[in-house]
Amino acid sequence: MLGASEGYLPVLSALITQSAGALLRSPSHSRRADARRRLARHSLWLVAGLSALMIALMFAFDATEIALMPKRGAAELWPVRIITDFGKDEYVLLTLAAMFVVAALGYPLVRSGFRPSLARLAVRVEYLFFAVALPVLLAQFVKWIAGRGRPFVGGKANAFNFVPFTGTEAYFSFPSGHAVTAFALAFGISAIWPRWWAAAFAYALMIGVSRLVLLAHHPSDVVGGALIGIVGAMAVHYWFAARRVGFDIHGDGKIVPL
Repeated sequence: MLGASEGYLPVLSALITQSAGALLRSPSHSRRADARRRLARHSLWLVAGLSALMIALMFAFDATEIALMPKRGAAELWPVRIITDFGKDEYVLLTLAAMFVVAALGYPLVRSGFRPSLARLAVRVEYLFFAVALPVLLAQFVKWIAGRGRPFVGGKANAFNFVPFTGTEAYFSFPSGHAVTAFALAFGISAIWPRWWAAAFAYALMIGVSRLVLLAHHPSDVVGGALIGIVGAMAVHYWFAARRVGFDIHGDGKIVPL
């Protein structure tokens, strides 16, 4: 509990100030250049590979796949509708924000010996929040610019139904926002807890498939969402590591959790 010389609000205020300051200060890690080169290399490979896959899907598979899916709104798809909500950005971000607030508010109340562990948890949740939030925001701009019609908007299976700058829900198909959220969260979890990478990406794939089954997106939308989600989470990963917040950088530029 709080010591005699401590007060709840001063301790909480110090925690918030230190947390914000750590993220906003200039990068200080001596190996950040190695990490930056590694990030650039991996990002380029991901962009090249997944962009090629997106183009191939648009031309060869998108229209075929959505034609094979069950009718939109079919009653038997209720379990899929429940599953897909686990990839909804509002739910994920609100959950992470609530976890961070609880950890922060609880920090002054626990004994000093437990505070490092609680602070470490708060930093990890903070990383997950920003790792999801950044690509989600980016995806909103891409959706508006691309203006891709959702499956069967216009009455037929048309993989090239683009009306840029439309800004309506019917033309917000590319990229899949659920896929952005799920794959960003999956990368973030695997960055903090590497042993959980398979389960994390299995979750992301499940969310991506649910968007196809519900006729909310084309396959290339899901791949585009995965690309934005992963690359965005990688950028936040580097930001934290370059400032020694929650992560360290090895000599080869690999970022590892502290």
